[in-house]
Amino acid sequence: MARISLRQLLDNAAEHNYGVPAFNVNSMEQVLAIMAAAAATDSPVILQASRGARSYAGDVMLAKMIEAAEIMNPQIPICLHQDHGNDETTCLSAMQHGYTSVMMDGSLMADAKTPANYEYNVAITSRVTDMAHRIGVSVEGELGVLGSLETGMGEAEDGHGAEGKLSHDQLLTDPDQAVDFVRATKVDALAVAMGTSHGAYKFSRKPDGAILALNVVRAIHERMPSLHLVMHGSSSVPQELQDAFNAAGGEMPQTWGVPIEEILVGIKHGVRKVNIDTDCRIAMAAAIRKVAMDKKSEFDPRAFMKPSMAALRDLCANRFEAFGTAGKASKIKPISLATMAKQYAAGSLDHNLAVAHAA
Repeated sequence: MARISLRQLLDNAAEHNYGVPAFNVNSMEQVLAIMAAAAATDSPVILQASRGARSYAGDVMLAKMIEAAEIMNPQIPICLHQDHGNDETTCLSAMQHGYTSVMMDGSLMADAKTPANYEYNVAITSRVTDMAHRIGVSVEGELGVLGSLETGMGEAEDGHGAEGKLSHDQLLTDPDQAVDFVRATKVDALAVAMGTSHGAYKFSRKPDGAILALNVVRAIHERMPSLHLVMHGSSSVPQELQDAFNAAGGEMPQTWGVPIEEILVGIKHGVRKVNIDTDCRIAMAAAIRKVAMDKKSEFDPRAFMKPSMAALRDLCANRFEAFGTAGKASKIKPISLATMAKQYAAGSLDHNLAVAHAA
């Protein structure tokens, strides 16, 4: 099955009321495990690469791994997404390497550390959207800065994240401003700041409305019910993964992620893309640690990677099932990027920008 755009996939998800987990990839083992889970559950896939992943694996290697995944799994639609693009050059280079979707994260300046003002975000995101839509590539924007409502601090992961103390307003997307932003930039999806952050240490307790602001998601969805929303930093960091990691010699202090039941609330209110990376890392790391602890004489890398791939496969299959993604791959008929470009030019995709009512 052909590679598809994020917009086509999220339009399908909205039509059929499901969410799609987006898994970050850096290596062959991750790609193989995620695709095995997708094939087993008949799920469409969002594979995303950060700038750090592209630096680690190299653009050519990443591109060829995705090509191999397509050949090995012709029945599965795949969206290849640039995660947290920091400027036009990053997004353009991703498109040149076959990415069918890019995120222009204009919430931060190009250094990926300094919070940007609203005008900068609108201007740079608009330029990327105009460039991408000309060739049928989707664009995800971000409004508000990812960070903790508990501490007021930004998050840093994989070379990306605000530094220093942030105001409460910066940490939460303003629903009325979101309407203006989406209509000005014409993004296909909007990442919402709501108290989630990257990494394992998101919350010091099970999150409630004071530190996980799903009310922001609801408010934006009420204003723009056709808009596709994105939850970043949405690993659940389940207790069983923490326990497995620590039982194998790890030292992860007690922490809380985003509970799956809260993600499902988000999906009911317009969240269509759910970013998951930390859970994948912990699952693989716990399996690798267990081999190292149980078989101290083992030195064959394959002996470590096979169980880690199985752990990742099972985790991804669980998320496909939980978010309602399972069973949808075979129901999607791919639309080429050339056709998507014509639809953008004709304005036939502008329903994503419709406003239900004023705030």
